[in-house]
Amino acid sequence: MTVNPFIRALSLAGFEAFAARQGLDPARLLRAVSLPPTSLRRPEDILSFRRYCTLLELCRRSSDNPLFGLAFGLYQGVDVFGDMFHLIYNSTTVGDALLELRANYEFYNGAAQIDLEIVDGQAFLGYRAGEQAIRGLAQAEELACGVGLRLMQTLAGAGWRPKAVLLRHTPLGNASGYRQALGLLPTFATAHTGLLFDASVLALPLSLANETLHRLMAEHLAGLERLAADEMPGYVRQLLRNLLPSGRATVERVADCMAMTPRTLQRRLSQEGTSFQRLLDETRQGLAQHYLKTASISMTHMAQLLGYADVSTFSRAFNRWFGMSPLEHQKQLGLRRQPFRLQGRMNDRQGRR
Repeated sequence: MTVNPFIRALSLAGFEAFAARQGLDPARLLRAVSLPPTSLRRPEDILSFRRYCTLLELCRRSSDNPLFGLAFGLYQGVDVFGDMFHLIYNSTTVGDALLELRANYEFYNGAAQIDLEIVDGQAFLGYRAGEQAIRGLAQAEELACGVGLRLMQTLAGAGWRPKAVLLRHTPLGNASGYRQALGLLPTFATAHTGLLFDASVLALPLSLANETLHRLMAEHLAGLERLAADEMPGYVRQLLRNLLPSGRATVERVADCMAMTPRTLQRRLSQEGTSFQRLLDETRQGLAQHYLKTASISMTHMAQLLGYADVSTFSRAFNRWFGMSPLEHQKQLGLRRQPFRLQGRMNDRQGRR
């Protein structure tokens, strides 16, 4: 499989509440592994899969809970799929739902893939990371099994249980902990990680499936960005959009978010025919044009949103890009600037009428 080192921040769904229940400080833990706490409120953010695994391992040590990943996965359940769950749940059968999951998992996770195999009447729903030598990967694999169990119980009924849970690693905790969490003792040191169950379950109809909603969700996902391995410029643009308002949109900061060196980032961008500076300029240009369509945003605020120290620096850059000042550009759009305070007063007056 093609290895991609990124996942969506959606993978941290419920982390704040769950970590607190374990007696942990979620923000401190995220900072300790160089993951931005703000990503808890931005599920579309891109995170390093290595750091995600490191976070789970740190949580294990800090909570003294060897099955932290498994417990967190059971707690997250289908919430971890976000909008993609609506596509899954509105499929015709359980089997169709799992095929949708396998086909669309790249929206959520580019570092692993979902397998669905049927052999001699047995079905195997597997989770396979592209890179195996990652600290904390065992926690992530057990988390995936916990999520998979909750997904199958949502699709096939709350009482559903797999015939076996297979894990590539040796036990992380005692047998009673696994039995209490899963209802059975997993099989360890196997070739693959996942859930084994009777294939007849795949034919079960999903009685609440809505064909129209399924189609709408498929169209929605078709317009979103997958975490494909050749989309490095897209990841950089997204990180830049998140970092620009803080004034920290440097190649060092972006590379750090991706868990790679600035030199490696520049080399990979060069291989795709671009550069960090070009992407920074293009991102700023696009955002500037978008912000200028809103007459109530002050030039000072706009400069800050684009990561500039002052308005004059922003204006010089804009003139270099488009051969005119920001105000001249607004006039071409037919917009008249209106001070934000004045607009607020006008709205107040209208509200009092």
